[in-house]
Amino acid sequence: MKKFDAKLETERVINFIRNYYKENNLGGVILGISGGKDSGVVAGLFTKALGKENVIGVTLPCHSKEEDRIDAKLVSDYYGFKLINFDITSTFDAFKDELKNLGDFNLEQTKNSDINLKPRLRMSTLYYLAALYSALKGKTYLVAGTSNKCELFVGYFTKGGDSVHDISTIADFTVDEVIAIGEYLKVPEKVLYKKPNDGLSNQTDEDKLGVKYKDIASYIEDPNLVEKETREKIKRLHNTNKHKFNIPTYRK
Repeated sequence: MKKFDAKLETERVINFIRNYYKENNLGGVILGISGGKDSGVVAGLFTKALGKENVIGVTLPCHSKEEDRIDAKLVSDYYGFKLINFDITSTFDAFKDELKNLGDFNLEQTKNSDINLKPRLRMSTLYYLAALYSALKGKTYLVAGTSNKCELFVGYFTKGGDSVHDISTIADFTVDEVIAIGEYLKVPEKVLYKKPNDGLSNQTDEDKLGVKYKDIASYIEDPNLVEKETREKIKRLHNTNKHKFNIPTYRK
């Protein structure tokens, strides 16, 4: 397997961003900063590509841990871009209050809906802010995606939530490759090596998935590199979530 060249790939992504913005006469970027490695790396890439004055990070707490917001600030302080805190807890709670009009549901029944509502509210907020700052600054702001290749392969994202964005810069990099890029960009270590979690369910990503990102990366390279049980789990996750990538459309 060819050794990953973090410096070369970082420079290529930065050029990719600059070229796309120039070709389409774009101005800035809005991105959610979760306090994790993926958003930290994406923030670093856009700061290098566009300049800190054209990057706006947003923390979007919703019954979240204060530690995540503190870690997000580590990223914005290091790169020097503007960081907005937009608390959507009351919006989420108002939605849940309205749900009571439809019936009396227990926590187990609403668990999956609740988990997926949060990234959908967050994405709506990011697009609102992108439109707002486009009007305020007189230049177009895009919303950046922050999903990596391993997450995408097994469908670990929310339809209508973190799957929605205007530009994607780390979707073709595995978790280890994202970390390598983060090391090159000097993303704060506390953020870069933080155990990944969704900030929504109080579980780590790997706990929820039942497989390790390292095994997903190996499977993508060659399914035979992972043990049979793990291989079957990854295959099942990939196939079960295929509906997230394509919308079946009837054509006359």
